[in-house]
Amino acid sequence: MNFSLKKLLSTQGFSNELTKSIKTVNLTFAKKANLLALTASFSVLFTSLSAYSDQATDKALNTKENVLVIMFDDMRFDTFSYRGGPVNTPNIDALANQSVRFDNAMTTTGLCSPSRAAMFTGRWGHKTGLDDNVELYHSRLSELDQKEGGIMRKASEAGYLVGYVGKWHLGAQGTKLRGAEIDLGQGHEPRERFTRPWTPYEKVPQVKGYYEGKLDANDEKHEYFMTLPGGYEDTQAYSKVVYGKNMIKQAAKDKRPFFGVVSFNQPHPAYRVPEPYASMFDPMALKLPKNHLIERVNKPLAQDGIWWPWHDVGHMSDLDWRRSRAFYYGAIAMVDRIVGDLIQTAKDEGMYDDLTILLVGDQGSMLGEHGLYDKGPYAYDELMRMPLLIRTPALAPKIVNRQVSIIDIAPTLTEIMGLKADEDIDGRTLLPLMTKGDVADKGKVDSALYAYEWYNGSWFGIRAIRTPEMKFVWNPGDTRDEFYDLVKDPIEKDNQINNKLYRKKLKTMVALLEQELVRVSDPSVERFRHHMNARGLL
Repeated sequence: MNFSLKKLLSTQGFSNELTKSIKTVNLTFAKKANLLALTASFSVLFTSLSAYSDQATDKALNTKENVLVIMFDDMRFDTFSYRGGPVNTPNIDALANQSVRFDNAMTTTGLCSPSRAAMFTGRWGHKTGLDDNVELYHSRLSELDQKEGGIMRKASEAGYLVGYVGKWHLGAQGTKLRGAEIDLGQGHEPRERFTRPWTPYEKVPQVKGYYEGKLDANDEKHEYFMTLPGGYEDTQAYSKVVYGKNMIKQAAKDKRPFFGVVSFNQPHPAYRVPEPYASMFDPMALKLPKNHLIERVNKPLAQDGIWWPWHDVGHMSDLDWRRSRAFYYGAIAMVDRIVGDLIQTAKDEGMYDDLTILLVGDQGSMLGEHGLYDKGPYAYDELMRMPLLIRTPALAPKIVNRQVSIIDIAPTLTEIMGLKADEDIDGRTLLPLMTKGDVADKGKVDSALYAYEWYNGSWFGIRAIRTPEMKFVWNPGDTRDEFYDLVKDPIEKDNQINNKLYRKKLKTMVALLEQELVRVSDPSVERFRHHMNARGLL
């Protein structure tokens, strides 16, 4: 019987460093008795090796790590091929196979600026002051408070080379003011602080024209889908890829540890891609979800609101909706190419083997589910859920099914990068789940908190709590709350808030939401208690 110790170690999840450091040991057992006699010795050996592996992992996670965050805007969790989605995403799939996959990751807010603020600071908007979009009509906010330095400033002060490429959406000069030495290719935000907000004057008549039968070039509706001229390398997204490559190349030559972010506007609506992505998916061949264009019954009034010009979708035909979805899928295919380009550069520069890579979307997006487009003041899964992959060379790949939040990213990176932890933090480190898997949360309630305080100057104050089985949404600006049975009704069609059969489960969710509001010192908790007491739910 031949026995390879090195091969066995590689199959048991030991660190690459440990496995490589052990010379291949081949033992030949001629007799069964000899094999049995050595069993106890190998038991001791593997116990020691396991302890050594844990120590090596701890050491690896307590040194200054090189970290690259690849971030996309309004990227749904369910379109990639590694999730069984409709888009072939070989580069993202390859990364997923080397990563800890968080298959139930949730955003804090289905809106760009608040979700990003939570991601970079690990704190809720009622603490940072950032609970709405910035620099857009008619938001009251211009930037994330400069006192909220977040993960970027901590990395800079700890001696990291900090770089940021692409969309920031938390205020002009925010990356540079937080220590980014490399500061390139910003998104749509202005470069001067407190610039007057961008106002979508041209979008209003454009959408009105759609009702009148007017179309844009190629018979398209460019506020929803558009074929861009040229090819991949002619897009704004590719210009950010180039900046990102240059950042990686600079980091490879720098002796300091590296923390970099490459952030893309894609696939944010309107869905705009060049060929071949624009015609990659046949609109009429697409499989539509069961909640596609279903009538909203017993839902909060805010879901009928037009909070941005393109939310006015009364002109959209069946083909229009299908084309929008097809263009979105094309955008995801282009996103996969982007990820592949950046990872290949890291490999070419010799950084990949020791590089922690985090792939994330700030929130999801609606493609016609419940008749909704883009995002708005609601908590449907298509908006609330997001993709999250964390590849750390020191840890074995695995799938985590427990719910986690975008607000957990800052404390997780703080630990991985060996930075000083903040005292008042709302997120949690995900390293226990990354190391041990779901068992790390054994005995804990599996829940995720969500909020939608403002949308571009309009107040809603929404709070939601989600478990794998149920979702409760408190709408304090409305007389109608929401309760969904996610097991029987995963498409969130039937609001069971007044169904007496769910009264006991509803009370459980109300109590859980109250507990979370108290935990994060949410000032809305007193109003929440008043509303719930009035209904006999607390």
